[in-house]
Amino acid sequence: MAFRFGLLHNPKTPILAVAVHRTSSTRPSFWVPAGACACGGFAKAQAKFNGSRFATARRRLVIGVGGASFLSLFVGMAGEFGGKRFVASARQKGAVEEVLKNVDWPEQFPFKEEDFQRFDESSDSVFYDAPRFVTHIDDPAIAALTKYYSEVLPPSNTPGVSILDMCSSWVSHYPKGYKQDRIVGMGMNEEELKRNPILTEYIVQDLNVEPKLPFDDNSFDVITNVVSVDYLTKPLDVFKEMSRILKPGGLAIMSFSNRCFFTKAISIWTSTGDADHVMIVGSYFHYAGGFEPPQAVDISPNPGRSDPMYIVFSRKASIEA
Repeated sequence: MAFRFGLLHNPKTPILAVAVHRTSSTRPSFWVPAGACACGGFAKAQAKFNGSRFATARRRLVIGVGGASFLSLFVGMAGEFGGKRFVASARQKGAVEEVLKNVDWPEQFPFKEEDFQRFDESSDSVFYDAPRFVTHIDDPAIAALTKYYSEVLPPSNTPGVSILDMCSSWVSHYPKGYKQDRIVGMGMNEEELKRNPILTEYIVQDLNVEPKLPFDDNSFDVITNVVSVDYLTKPLDVFKEMSRILKPGGLAIMSFSNRCFFTKAISIWTSTGDADHVMIVGSYFHYAGGFEPPQAVDISPNPGRSDPMYIVFSRKASIEA
């Protein structure tokens, strides 16, 4: 039975809620769970937003406590969906993995321009100008991601393998000692990229300004992106470029948690939950074209006790249409 592109929401977790989470000396104080629209210091950011130019323009949707997920809003925009609605609790390990199975996608990309607006629309280059030598997920989540990489990345020192770590920083979370002939880091801060020991080269580029990737067609075997897909304001452009530069059969791995720089994450991300995020990323693969049907994996190490960790991945179609 195919799942209609319908409602996704964890009924146990309000989308708009006050966030209370553990602190860490290695995590920025403004790094908060996605979906927590009124936590701590962000009340000021929200107030600033409400008084900004967006107040008189097309304002992003902020879903209230107990509100429905964003997917229910597609009715009337991409056609009537009908059928059963799929409700997934992200804290029930394995439930998220069902989200992308047998999806009945709408014919047209179901997002609007305002879905990719952010509280802070100032220059990302300025925001990321100061290096942040911190980690944005906790140690158990990092260990889970590294273990996953050890199982799916080409073996270290495989001849001819090229990897792009997109939205990279001072650490990529690849297995310790991992090496390939070419591992390119693309990120926003040169000082961070210089400190990343796994990279053979790096490029500073703001994908929200220039989504076109400076690489030849069919250049990479793998593309990774760690906890940064939620900041892309032109995701379809970026994913189309990913398809172009991947070799046929090449693997793209998008990993994410529920933590983010709230003011820089896109509207549709901050107003939805984990299962929705899986569907959002899956939709990028689907509508970009050139990819096999995306799949989701829940690698959360200790559901409810540490940061959740999700993977949405796909391969470039071996035979292009």
